[in-house]
Amino acid sequence: MNGANIPRLQVSVPAEGADNYTAALERAGGNPAACYCPAPDLSCAGLVLCGGGDIACEFFGQEDRGSNPPDLARDRAELALFQAFYGAGKPILGICRGMQIINVALGGTLIQDLPRPQRDFHTWDGADKVHPIACLEGSLLHRLYGPLCSVNSAHHQGLERLGEGLRTIAWSESGVPEAVDLPGCPLLGLQFHPERMSFALRRPDTLNGEGILTWFVELCRNI
Repeated sequence: MNGANIPRLQVSVPAEGADNYTAALERAGGNPAACYCPAPDLSCAGLVLCGGGDIACEFFGQEDRGSNPPDLARDRAELALFQAFYGAGKPILGICRGMQIINVALGGTLIQDLPRPQRDFHTWDGADKVHPIACLEGSLLHRLYGPLCSVNSAHHQGLERLGEGLRTIAWSESGVPEAVDLPGCPLLGLQFHPERMSFALRRPDTLNGEGILTWFVELCRNI
């Protein structure tokens, strides 16, 4: 592929790095520029907000109700990244924590610690959990995977009140929002991890995350 057709993507990662994200985005046709707490770089064609720890509850107006200790520097950096790319009308993909950042940035709130029985289906216990989701008819996920599919999960927080303009386009078996979009904007949030269900990490018991990642890279290439 001609280098001029490979979109450069700003990728915000946790302090320990995120090789799975960059490897999958490269295989999907992108050129990821990954960094911890980067300043916005609007020369990039799109933004990817990766997974990680909890968001400080002060950013969505709550007291601590079961959150883990936050990384305030990362919270502030990613909220600024979102506002910069959102304001510029550039594509944004949020994965797990990244979807939660999108929701908080648009005025939404989070369930700080999923209760049982949801927790048993979603929270990391040494490995990803696998469970079914239902996809909204006509949404991107419905077009890619149909009305029902299986995904991975590794989170103990979830979306509560949706941020302004967001709509839920996929739900878990117990109603946990699994994906959101913002009609009219090039934005997608996923509670699951497509980078761990694609290319070298493709697994037979879930959807193929390559579809989502290649869709996002093509969006960045063509917008």
